[in-house]
Amino acid sequence: MKLTCLSSNPSKPCFVLYFKGVSLMLDCGLDIGQIQHFLPLTVIPGCQISKVRTWNPGVDRKSKLGEDVCQELKECGGRVFVDGTPQFLTPEVNMVDLSQIDAILISNYSCMLALPYITEYTGFRGVVYCTEPTLQIGRQYMEELLTYVERNPRAHIATRWKQQEILKNLPPPLKEAVKPSVWKQCYTLQDVESSLSRVQIVGFNQKTDIFGLMMVMPSSSGYSLGSCNWVIQSAHEKVCYVSGSSTLTTHPKPMEQAPLRNSDILILSCLTQTPLANPDPMIGEFCVNAAVTIKNGGNVLVPCYPSGVTYDLFECLSGHMDQCGLAHVPLYFLSPVSDSTLAYSNIFAEWLSQSKQSKVYLPEPPFPHAELVSLGRLKNFKSVHDGLGTDFKTPCVMFAGHPSLRLGDAVHFIELWGKSASNTVIFTEPDFPYLEALGPFQPLAMRVCYCPIDTSLSFAQANKLIKDLRPLHLVVAETYTSPPLLAPQRTDLTISWEPAPLTYKRGEILSLPIKRQYENVHIHPELAETLEPIEVKPGTAVSMVTGSLEVRDNNYVLKPIQKDPVAGDKRKLDGSKSKSYLFGSPNIQSFVDDLDKAGVSCIKVEETGNGTIIHLPNDDTLIQLESDSTHIICEGDESIRVRLRDTLLKCLQRL
Repeated sequence: MKLTCLSSNPSKPCFVLYFKGVSLMLDCGLDIGQIQHFLPLTVIPGCQISKVRTWNPGVDRKSKLGEDVCQELKECGGRVFVDGTPQFLTPEVNMVDLSQIDAILISNYSCMLALPYITEYTGFRGVVYCTEPTLQIGRQYMEELLTYVERNPRAHIATRWKQQEILKNLPPPLKEAVKPSVWKQCYTLQDVESSLSRVQIVGFNQKTDIFGLMMVMPSSSGYSLGSCNWVIQSAHEKVCYVSGSSTLTTHPKPMEQAPLRNSDILILSCLTQTPLANPDPMIGEFCVNAAVTIKNGGNVLVPCYPSGVTYDLFECLSGHMDQCGLAHVPLYFLSPVSDSTLAYSNIFAEWLSQSKQSKVYLPEPPFPHAELVSLGRLKNFKSVHDGLGTDFKTPCVMFAGHPSLRLGDAVHFIELWGKSASNTVIFTEPDFPYLEALGPFQPLAMRVCYCPIDTSLSFAQANKLIKDLRPLHLVVAETYTSPPLLAPQRTDLTISWEPAPLTYKRGEILSLPIKRQYENVHIHPELAETLEPIEVKPGTAVSMVTGSLEVRDNNYVLKPIQKDPVAGDKRKLDGSKSKSYLFGSPNIQSFVDDLDKAGVSCIKVEETGNGTIIHLPNDDTLIQLESDSTHIICEGDESIRVRLRDTLLKCLQRL
């Protein structure tokens, strides 16, 4: 069994598992973090970002790099950015032949954004499995991403700066970009539709057969709507893949731990990206900062995704504003998929926590944002050009994409509100370092708050979970075995397990310590009727079997041997012609009695530490009987040898 890691970010994983002749891809996350090396895509022409100057590296370096390379790079706030169409770091697809992948198992919608790159450009011919909310919300994430890219396209694609000899001469952090040579442009809507047409929807705890070799089953992970962990099980081996999971009480269905217990291999990914921040205090801090800004007459910008923790922010912030007497302040939600994401969240009742489900049967909307929309307190628009101007009031709270601040309407509001210290931008998504996100907009007067809300497993929760699940072997990201760079003394922020866990990183192939030892074989009913079991001990019986082993679709069936019509009666298959097999240990007293009946006299029996010695002095014979062997040393004639042999065989059991 082997595991290949294709991603550089353990929070956006992609693995290929080779198990019993089947190739399974586990998630296909897209590392969007590299987009922060690009200039933002402007929403309105003529804004400040579009006026940044070309990077001037100095005369000597400029002559070395070339004028065309410098034209692709812009300098802003003391940092160099790429001026071109945004590109993304895809999984390391060149390491494996993806046309041989049999199935892709998706754990949640944030780990499937690279799916079109896998299914549409690699010869992939397999099936994709995920839950219905994962499919629908994943579609929304993809559509939002490509809409942002296509809505305000760059005039050119910057590629010259990626050359290795040029890259090493660029200033950091651009020179430290991860594998820019393999970055790809965003896929198209046609790619998304074609890719998602391959998806087969599964439900929690629904077992799916993969070529008769194994069963795969999703179990709730508690991280987001429809998110799951995967149990991959054959007749004698069990592998569990734990991706984005949460033990906190939020809106999704709680995590199920029972199906994950006692596995041979546990693969762990997607732990918290903010180990020093607890999500509960962060939500409280978010609400307080937003309310203080509103009371002071300022506006609040929240760069966000269209789903996930955004639902919880709507709920917590609206309740806090009610308590502060700010119920009249409008909340705006801008996203190309805002209509569908708000609608879908209210129809996936069976995927919600018990408290949310109970509201559906009252009937009430499971999420407060449905009521906020009906009351006009929460207003959603596809973009700033979609009627927002006719219904825009300040002060307000604006939820807008994209959290990277390189795409979407959030770019416009940073430009619009960034010059006033009364306004605040609050970062809640942990995927992007907020200081890097703000890089192109410096100098910035508006207040900045960093309240990362990551409900994924913390290291303490993960270590406790591993102890409860008791796997034989653990596989984790290499970064999970050492403390964070910001807290090198915090050894508690690591994964510890005995035996030491196997570690993975991008481009590595791991040999997992599990080997196939057994297979299940089914006996055909006709052959089963011919068996004559013999009880060897209470509750245990054995029987000789002669048959033909047929292997089809990885199922093993033992069938009767078909009679050869040409050979006729020469080939006897009935039990009378079968070979007999002896087994068991002789009973000493019965053996001595049978020797006496056979005419053997003067029998002396001596017990030893290893067994029994029977001495026959008249026949010059010594018999040694041990637990697993019998030795007869006879100097007599052939007749006594035959008598001894026949007497011993009578004391053994026969098949």
